Amino acid sequence: ATNKQHPQFFPGDTITVAYRIKEGNKERIQQYRGVVIKITGEGEKKRFTVRKISDNIGVERIFPLESPFIDSISINKHGKVRRAKLYYLRGLTGKKARIKERRIVKKEEA
Repeated sequence: ATNKQHPQFFPGDTITVAYRIKEGNKERIQQYRGVVIKITGEGEKKRFTVRKISDNIGVERIFPLESPFIDSISINKHGKVRRAKLYYLRGLTGKKARIKERRIVKKEEA
């Protein structure tokens, strides 16, 4: 386990994963931004799938949450969905594949 603290995100959220990639003897960080389709597993085996559209082709990538190659995870947008697994997004294109934004109201302390 890496014991890194990542922000809590849910399916439907748009996140950016900064992922370390080794190419030969060089190492670089790749930003992977997309919609979280599902979160599965428990404990150290927890993993999540992120889907993005690249050159009109849907690309899905599975990341283990405890991966040492994940540099950081940042949440760009909270999505409002009623499912835990958003497989139906695979069949939708264009504006139909958009997810409504969930507004977060911060409670003020009285």
